Amino acid sequence: MKTALNFLVAARQCEIGELEQLQRTSALVDLLSRLIHALQKERGLSNVFLASAGARGGPARLAQMAECDRMAAAARDGFERVDMQPGGAGLTGHPGHGARLFSRIAHVLQCLDALPALRERVASRALSPEAATALYIDLVAGLLAVVFEAADSAPEPGISRLLVALFNFMQGKEFAGQERATGVAAFGAGVSDAPRQQHWLHLIASQERCFQVFAEFAPPHSLALWQESSAADATLAVIERLRRVGCTAAAGAPLSVEMAEPWFDNCSQRMDALQTVEARLTAELQQQCQHRIADARAALQTLLQAPQALATTPVSATLAPGELQPPAARLGPQLDRSVMDLVQDQSQRLQAMQAELETVRATLTERKLLERAKGLLMARRQLSEGEAHKLLRQTAMNQNRRLADVAQAVLSMADLLPPAP
Repeated sequence: MKTALNFLVAARQCEIGELEQLQRTSALVDLLSRLIHALQKERGLSNVFLASAGARGGPARLAQMAECDRMAAAARDGFERVDMQPGGAGLTGHPGHGARLFSRIAHVLQCLDALPALRERVASRALSPEAATALYIDLVAGLLAVVFEAADSAPEPGISRLLVALFNFMQGKEFAGQERATGVAAFGAGVSDAPRQQHWLHLIASQERCFQVFAEFAPPHSLALWQESSAADATLAVIERLRRVGCTAAAGAPLSVEMAEPWFDNCSQRMDALQTVEARLTAELQQQCQHRIADARAALQTLLQAPQALATTPVSATLAPGELQPPAARLGPQLDRSVMDLVQDQSQRLQAMQAELETVRATLTERKLLERAKGLLMARRQLSEGEAHKLLRQTAMNQNRRLADVAQAVLSMADLLPPAP
């Protein structure tokens, strides 16, 4: 007959299995982080090339394409290790997340397969800087969506917090990369454009929002590295000065084409500094997985040794006064109490983990609401993503409500919104 101890052992074994899945997920996230950084750099150089009518950035772009191909090959190898068995959970450890994860990966692979054609169109200058940027953004967004699925499914609170911090940092860095592309296009065009300025301001605000969430969930060492690098980053002063030039010029006013190069160079230095923090986060993620697995295995060994502990206990120590023989169907009072303590400890630990996970995932739930509300407004009102986000944010400010509450209200009125013309 299976005892409480048997089920405690099984629970620990399941926990170890989930943590090992998380370790594999962490390794994939590290590969995706490197690929995203490489693609962001290729996107930036492609913008320089297109904005300058092919006069600048050509050789550097070709070299970066080769680097991207190496990173993409490593990411594909990571995808090969994803469990695709029916009813499996991919890399998340939770079967309910498998379908979403597989859909995200399928989209990414389609975008990677289309990358050579995109590069050819850039090389022939058949795309505007804005159009090329949009196609690169779609690929990076797909890669970030895979990271989001990992953060949304992590069963261990400490690792979940770290994944939330990492995802928001990566998203903030992506907005910084999009800002780099927007500035290159603006200065490269040589003239101020009001819609582009509004989008530029939206990207700045989006970065700040993501980095605020990162700061809330980041571990102390990574947060300190971020703060130190930000304080010592001399490029930020140059970026702020060029931001003011690009974002405050009157519509139609001339912009110096010569500003495109210092803008790109300083933004690129900032992106490299952000990547250093991101690499620290991915390394800390893998270290936490290793430590938690080691702790869980040690706890499992303690459980497995419980019957041996009983075997070395004198029989007289387990007998009540007057008993000549131990009851046949019992483990013994000492082990009974020991197992009861273990059950209570396990229950309390799981309750604490669940409470912390719910706190962490509330941030992810709010993000899901916001993305769904933006998607609805984009489809029904024919708005861009920036316009949809600005409308939601302005409504939240006007009504003194949380952004997530406004997003939920928009979704609840989906049937009342007129369809797109």
